[in-house]
Amino acid sequence: MAQTIAFAYTALDAAGARRSGVVEAESREAAVAQLSAEGRYVLEIHPKGAAASAAASGAAGGRRRMPSRQDIALFTRRMADMSAAGLPLDRVLQVVAEQSESLTLKEVAEEALNDVRSGMPVSQALARHPKMFPQVFTQTLRAGEASGQFAEVAGRLADFQETEVTRRSQITSALVYPGVLTFTAIGVVIFLLTFVVPRLSGVFKDLGNDLPITTKMLLSSTDFVTKNWILVVASLVGAVVAARLYLATSAGAFARDKFVLQAPVIGKVIEKATVSRFARVLGTLVYGGVPILEALEIAGLSAGNRMFQVSARAVGGGGGEGAAGRPIADAMRDAGAFPPVLTHMVAIGEETGDLPRMLERVAQSLDFEVDTGMRRLISLVEPIIVLSMGGFVGFVVLSVMLPIFQAQQTIK
Repeated sequence: MAQTIAFAYTALDAAGARRSGVVEAESREAAVAQLSAEGRYVLEIHPKGAAASAAASGAAGGRRRMPSRQDIALFTRRMADMSAAGLPLDRVLQVVAEQSESLTLKEVAEEALNDVRSGMPVSQALARHPKMFPQVFTQTLRAGEASGQFAEVAGRLADFQETEVTRRSQITSALVYPGVLTFTAIGVVIFLLTFVVPRLSGVFKDLGNDLPITTKMLLSSTDFVTKNWILVVASLVGAVVAARLYLATSAGAFARDKFVLQAPVIGKVIEKATVSRFARVLGTLVYGGVPILEALEIAGLSAGNRMFQVSARAVGGGGGEGAAGRPIADAMRDAGAFPPVLTHMVAIGEETGDLPRMLERVAQSLDFEVDTGMRRLISLVEPIIVLSMGGFVGFVVLSVMLPIFQAQQTIK
């Protein structure tokens, strides 16, 4: 039988009177469900006593972590569903906090609930936690609050987050097998160079200098690695640190993002994925009622690429173009970073007055192209890794066997 915990609660009964008491249940959620079944509106509930608090802390200790993207998407979906059902926003936050499986997110929701009950808008209360709720999230909710379409805007925001979670999950799953192959290949190379070949080097040296060129190359490489492994490791670590420091600068980050977009084969896939995210974020913001110039800048920040960020800021007025009253599509064409598929659909959206729907269509179309491109890329990478590993192993085997064959011929 599961251990029960005593919870002290404060609730409103069916007549609206404030009541306090203690209820025993297996978890906080079960206690809330039990009180709700009795017709009571829970205002506050927490474990009673040190033993109960310790038990509750032990049960939840493993979940005290930064909420994942999936946690945030589920939080937004529940918030949209509850508000669409007609619940007041403070009640929405309370229910969402009780349903949250992430202890950190639960605490943030409860903190936001207190802020909302003190008169603060939901968007502003959540904006106090920018690591969990970025600007695109809070600005969209703020526009929804101002327009009286909070439920619709929150639903659109939940759709966007769920799409992002699905896309990341697909990419991660697709990269698992190539990643395993890559680490296996690196492990095989290290094993051969540091364990197998050094044990054979003494035999080869006894054969004299009349060794095949491949064997000499292999022995020289192995000898260098084994004698200077500290230098090799230090050089690799230094190169990684130097690269990270450079990429942390604005110039380094911009150069990296530009290189990634221009890289052969994979560059086109990354560009389409970036444009898809930009279009979906921009469409979500515009649908929520965020002013277009402000939405452009936020979408540029959310795209994850410095080239799009700079171009979006220029279109939005930072470069003087957006502020001149020109059509957004024309300014985007002049910025240079946006492909024709996006600028054409933006122009149509401006003409028809349905820009959010056009941007969503662009995102969906590019998502299909990204999925197709990823499958092709992975189907190309896998055999390349296998062939590279097989080629190196073959080189080692050839370098080891040739001197043996030569020795046999000499004996004959």
